[in-house]
Amino acid sequence: MPDSRKKDTMSGAQKAAVLLVSIDPDAAARVLAQLDKDTVEHLSVEIARLEDVAREERDRIIEDFYHTAMAQQYVEQGGVPYARQLLERVLPPEEVTRIIETIEMSMKSSPFHFLQRADPAVLLTFLQDEHEQTIALILAYMGKNKAAEVLQGLPAKKQLEVVKRLSAIQHTSPESLAQVEHALERKLAAIVSEERHEAGGVKSVAEILNLADRATERSILETLEEEDPDLVDQIRRLMFVFEDIILVNDRGLQAVLREIDNDVLARSLKSATPELKEKFFKNMSKRAVDVIKEEMEFMGPIRLSDVESAQQKIVDIVRRLEEQGQVIIQGRGGVEEIIV
Repeated sequence: MPDSRKKDTMSGAQKAAVLLVSIDPDAAARVLAQLDKDTVEHLSVEIARLEDVAREERDRIIEDFYHTAMAQQYVEQGGVPYARQLLERVLPPEEVTRIIETIEMSMKSSPFHFLQRADPAVLLTFLQDEHEQTIALILAYMGKNKAAEVLQGLPAKKQLEVVKRLSAIQHTSPESLAQVEHALERKLAAIVSEERHEAGGVKSVAEILNLADRATERSILETLEEEDPDLVDQIRRLMFVFEDIILVNDRGLQAVLREIDNDVLARSLKSATPELKEKFFKNMSKRAVDVIKEEMEFMGPIRLSDVESAQQKIVDIVRRLEEQGQVIIQGRGGVEEIIV
């Protein structure tokens, strides 16, 4: 068994640096884009300081990241006991304990961390009588899967109010968080955050609605559109972006391709990742692929706005065909919509 003590001599930032230089550059860039400026600068320094890393050590770090990421997903799905149970099937007991302890420490540093362990049904009952602003703030800091379950369990009128308030949240002061947590601690438990946190906003609404069932999503957006069509347009554009086409089923993508002009497809793929290009190409004939590649080559440099416009046209087609049932997007609306 590998000596895990050697791995533990590296700091978390050093491990993150090793991970970033070990994965595809495009993927690393997307990770960095999600981080704040100070963290990016810190990681950049660590990357610059990296010396030759032994392959075994690099592999251990990547494997550790994978198991930790999976454990966090398990925790969000079924809580810490569920995550521990699944990890024990594939990892030694000491590794399971270390990963779970790391995740629990991370949870305790987040506002409303105690809610991550609550059963969604119990949590829904607990939140039913809370003010819409309080519910929106809690959902902003909650795992997106659990937030989607809570949202779709609320009465329709309350759903709309929560979504509108969640869309408006940008930054929450520690004082406001402390007040809300203190009001809830008599029922569950609370941790008062001393840092300034960023959560909520239109992006959070889009992520939560992506995970809600389709009926809930449609009901909320259609009703909200009557009051604020601009907000609904923002939400829809964030709910499915061009890069998400990697999640479209092959048969659905073939239906999409039948409605796309060659010049639109060629422009849209100019900035696409190799994986996304391959997703398109494998659902096209060899002759069609050759035509698109040739058109991309002779097209030369084009404006980013033209690329984004072409990509948005394709996204709109995907959305329309999904509504018609011709496209299935992995992870949207739950497995109940897919009948095998």
